[in-house]
Amino acid sequence: MTTKKFFSSPWRTIGYLVLLAITILWLVPFIQAILTSVRTNDDLMRRGFFSLPTEISLQSYAEAWRRGGLEYYLPNSFIITIPSLVLTLFLSSLSAYALARFRFRGNRLLLFTYIGGMLLPFQVLMLPVFRLTDALGLYDTHWGIIAFHTAFQLGFCTFLLRNYMRTVPGEILEAARIDGCSEFRIWWQIMMPLTLPAVAALATLEFTWIFNDYLWAIVLLRSDTLKPVTAGLATLQGQYVMDWTVITSGALLATVPTVLVFIFLQRYFIEGLTLGATKG
Repeated sequence: MTTKKFFSSPWRTIGYLVLLAITILWLVPFIQAILTSVRTNDDLMRRGFFSLPTEISLQSYAEAWRRGGLEYYLPNSFIITIPSLVLTLFLSSLSAYALARFRFRGNRLLLFTYIGGMLLPFQVLMLPVFRLTDALGLYDTHWGIIAFHTAFQLGFCTFLLRNYMRTVPGEILEAARIDGCSEFRIWWQIMMPLTLPAVAALATLEFTWIFNDYLWAIVLLRSDTLKPVTAGLATLQGQYVMDWTVITSGALLATVPTVLVFIFLQRYFIEGLTLGATKG
């Protein structure tokens, strides 16, 4: 973009400047967290949060890894997140395919049930979910929190995939049926490849949401050996003194997996959002 084009309209210039200011404002906490993580706690306490570090040290990261128990909290996060993600995408894609391509009695009612479940505040579900997992013997197990994440995210994923699958031309599916394909094969070999951008976008969002969950990790899990990294980082909080450099370093280490997932799926994520917005 040339300078002449940039300043061709005063409103466009103002818009770019506003976006630049918002971007810088959004980056301030992230930059401050990085600066805090490479400082010593004594320097932080003496000079304050918003001062520049007098010396750079990566000791806080090693301390966060050792004291925070990230070597087993991080694997727990993957043990919870990956099965939840796979089950959510598998079940939601099946239900979305049925709701998008078949007409049957109760189709709309089932869709509205999914949407209604999305509108429920998760706070009202805390006690019922706790009692249900306890009654089923799933409390304080990985399977209990995996089952909860799968059920809780099913509505949103079904709603999004159903709307995306409705954009696929029906003639492609009819041709496959004439050739003798079963519905399961049509779903797996035709519908899923055509909705891959939407699935990848959902996978990115769901991985981030499930991996970063904190509330349900402390509600449904009691043993420290089972907790994910979000709940495990609470062990870095001191009873009387807070070592903010170590806490910030641990939080930054916990964000690395979600950042890597977004980097690898970024192309599919953006493609899924743009195609979903332009298809009619």
